[in-house]
Amino acid sequence: MRLYFMGICGTGMGNGALLMRALGHEVTGADQNAYPPMSDRLREAGVEVLEGYDPQRLEELRPDLVVIGNVHTRGNPEVEWLLSGRAVPFVSLPELLAREILGRRRTVVVAGTHGKTTTTTLAAWLLREAGHDPGFLIGGVPLDLPVGAHAGNAAAPFVIEGDEYDSAFFDKRSKFIHYCPSVLVLNNLEFDHADIFRDLEDVRRTFRHLLKLVPANGAILANADDAEVEGLLDLDWAPVLRVGLSERADLRITDFEEGPRGAAFSLRFHGKPWGRIQWSLPGLFNARNFAMAAMAAARALGLRDPTEFPLGDPGRFRGVKCRQEVLSEGEGATILRDFAHHPTAVRETILSLRNRYPERPLHIAFEARSNTACRKIHETEFEIVFDLADRVHLGSVHRAERYPENDRIDFEGMVKRLGGKATAYTGNEELEAGLVKELGRRPEAVVVFFSNGSFDGVAERVAGRIG
Repeated sequence: MRLYFMGICGTGMGNGALLMRALGHEVTGADQNAYPPMSDRLREAGVEVLEGYDPQRLEELRPDLVVIGNVHTRGNPEVEWLLSGRAVPFVSLPELLAREILGRRRTVVVAGTHGKTTTTTLAAWLLREAGHDPGFLIGGVPLDLPVGAHAGNAAAPFVIEGDEYDSAFFDKRSKFIHYCPSVLVLNNLEFDHADIFRDLEDVRRTFRHLLKLVPANGAILANADDAEVEGLLDLDWAPVLRVGLSERADLRITDFEEGPRGAAFSLRFHGKPWGRIQWSLPGLFNARNFAMAAMAAARALGLRDPTEFPLGDPGRFRGVKCRQEVLSEGEGATILRDFAHHPTAVRETILSLRNRYPERPLHIAFEARSNTACRKIHETEFEIVFDLADRVHLGSVHRAERYPENDRIDFEGMVKRLGGKATAYTGNEELEAGLVKELGRRPEAVVVFFSNGSFDGVAERVAGRIG
């Protein structure tokens, strides 16, 4: 089949294109300002990457199927050509994955507001460490897998990150509705993606639809410590296994401890010891991610007793890029960056860093970039979380003009309420200058940059100047 990907250099689309190429399809794609590293990886795999969008070119190519990324909408010239002529069929990436891969495999779908990328990576890594060749599709950059997408052995499980965001401009269902879950991981549930969902009940609705897709011979792995997840589990069509600290958990995390060298915890399934985990990944949040991933890997292989699944050496696992990633650590300040952009995730990172660096002042720099973080929705929660740090540096509200002032997060008001520990800057460039000056006086500080985007490269530049 000849496939054409619109928006091929995005992480999800690019990895999807690589999967299709690995399955033997002829793949071409286009993007505006086609950019590395994805463009380089695609070309190395034999995928032609074209610049810009041109309906005449698309008419000449006449692919068998066009895959439209969810950033594209009406007004794009290629979209208009597809709709006007109806000469070439088109699909969303999630629908393509369901047709070509997921509907034929035992699929592990990792869903929830937080922890999807790390848990998906862990499940794939554990299966590989145990000698299997799983397929996987990860929405980030794993440090311990050779690639972010791999077709794997057709007889092995396929692990995929189950995003609740919409599929395409013509399909507003959550992506994960297409993903044919055999084993479903529900890490947690909170309100996010304010541009897609009206409120928390709207988020619950799409997760309820997802739960209905799990077959009787599958399994639902639920966070035993999350009340919102528990509220979804009044069902009888598939087995439910709970994972967490709670005494009601089928798989319990016990004896958790954390220090400067990492974390350690034990796993027990129905009271039966499974192993003592010692690794470098921080926080109880990641301990739960590991437990979920291990249970998912075992169930995907059909093991009723997960303790039969070998856990390997988790101390070798390094995680995912931009998750508490250390950019500089030496005589100067320690500089990290983290993908967290929701109050809960930011809080968990701060608490973990307090355990890792108990004697050092903690500075946080925050860029509001997601459609939810830029709004007032979680302003109070962010303020409470920021107060856990010693110093707070607030940068830009990304594309602030998109949000009316009465709907936009108010950094100036937060600074007044937080007192002398917080500073709001007019932009990220000013934040960089102010932070570097301050760190000259506090070289022992630990600084973590929070953003689900680039933070305009400030974190890397500060690390280069301070480290």
